[in-house]
Amino acid sequence: MRTSPALRAAALAAAVTVLLPITACSESGNKEGPDGPLAANAAEASSSGDLASQKLTWKPCPAPSAAQGGGKAPTPLPGGTSWECSFMRAPLDYAKPGGGTIELALIRARAKSQDKRIGSLIFNFGGPGASGVATLPAFGSDYDKLRARYDLVSFDPRGVGRSDGVECESDKQLDARFETDGTPDTSAEVDAFVKDTKTFAQACEKNSGKQLPYVGTTDAARDMDLMRQVLGDKKLYYFGISYGTELGGVYAHLFPKNVGRSVLDAVVDPTQDFEQSSLGQAKGFQLALDNFTQDCADRGDECKLPGSSSKEVEQGIADLLTKLEKKPIEGLGSRRLTETLATTGIAAALYSKQTWSLLEQGLDEADGGNGALLLALADSLNGRSDNGQYDNSMAANTAINCADSKQRFTADQTEAKLPEFRSASKIFGNYLGWSLMACTGWPVQGAWNTPDVSAPGAAPILVVGNTGDPATPYEGAKAMADALGEGVGVEMTYEGQGHGAYNSGNACVQTKVGGYLLDGKVPAAGTVCK
Repeated sequence: MRTSPALRAAALAAAVTVLLPITACSESGNKEGPDGPLAANAAEASSSGDLASQKLTWKPCPAPSAAQGGGKAPTPLPGGTSWECSFMRAPLDYAKPGGGTIELALIRARAKSQDKRIGSLIFNFGGPGASGVATLPAFGSDYDKLRARYDLVSFDPRGVGRSDGVECESDKQLDARFETDGTPDTSAEVDAFVKDTKTFAQACEKNSGKQLPYVGTTDAARDMDLMRQVLGDKKLYYFGISYGTELGGVYAHLFPKNVGRSVLDAVVDPTQDFEQSSLGQAKGFQLALDNFTQDCADRGDECKLPGSSSKEVEQGIADLLTKLEKKPIEGLGSRRLTETLATTGIAAALYSKQTWSLLEQGLDEADGGNGALLLALADSLNGRSDNGQYDNSMAANTAINCADSKQRFTADQTEAKLPEFRSASKIFGNYLGWSLMACTGWPVQGAWNTPDVSAPGAAPILVVGNTGDPATPYEGAKAMADALGEGVGVEMTYEGQGHGAYNSGNACVQTKVGGYLLDGKVPAAGTVCK
């Protein structure tokens, strides 16, 4: 169980938060799912026998479905290469391979040189719950150098987007859910919070109960090995970001001999259970906020926020949240900015240093009574487009996390843990503390407390940690490298801000990661990029 449902986003969020509040890019209400024309083609091309021998039919990609976030069909890459989409059939239950199947949505852009092609480089952008089919083309130009020797491939993991996406509540119900006080203080507020959590779980069971037992990380890892075979690769070449690092670690444990060149960036700590991970996130987001407020204080009058020191700037933010708890302010249309939505918006902007200017502007405007920008930032993290439609990332995030983690907490148990969370973060402590109840009332038992990622015999896996990462704190990289095993996990450090190191603008990181993936040059363990 990784990124908290309260702060569920992958490296994707760092860029999306720059774009969504300004461009409101979702323009489509298209709800075409796995029963659409691409799925039909995939079904015709595969048999009910050996799924590893199925042949995929690739066609031009349609516009993303509502569950994938909506928008326009992906535009060609530089040079004119178009994106192609297909569906791959996989067992619904790997324990019963002859039983029912599930269809997984795939996307690819072919390598520039088929003569020098190594294979398919498969991306998972995290969440869990991020649609790879929607995300890869959004940032495809950032990875275009890797297309020199790889087909760039991503997918919607089972339960996500077009891969039989988990459905729970309606858009209207989700609006009401996100307006619920996420940091309850009174008995009445706690009761409402618990009721809301259980109601969400019941809705998921009612609308998607069949697939809920089969959307966990282990099943997704098995899907990737089937994908490797169907794509014709002897090894899995992989780029995992955020939760995608955990998925990559689980894959390496299950299939160590099949591991090819792999990069794990913005690394989840596999030794932490959900409670420990949530507490670590509280510390990580507090560190990112401290860096933001210090930057503001250092700029003096250039910063729009009040306060001459980091602590004074943070106190101003805390005071704003206190005011919003008592009285929400005008947001977007008829919607109001609440304390919980404001906290979500602040977290969204802390995923990347590039969005600090938006955070500063949003806080300044909210202090003046206009909550539109902070609400738009919150919407980007909650998966809400400007037309009021939600993608299914929230539902998928909860379903995958709860299929993985065994931990379940009552309200009393959660309240007892809040002091430790508050100590970790003045702004995010309560918020992340209460998120421990995300799986309360969930109809499926979790698989583990922590995943096993030990991978003796696997090829070297490059593990890249960022010292200023709010969502996956830096310590997770060393823990992952150690857990993968000696000679397998190769740790590399980037001393910078934001969620993820690759494509952060650091030439050292680009060179080291690119050199490994393209030429097989493994960086020395302990390499530091500044």
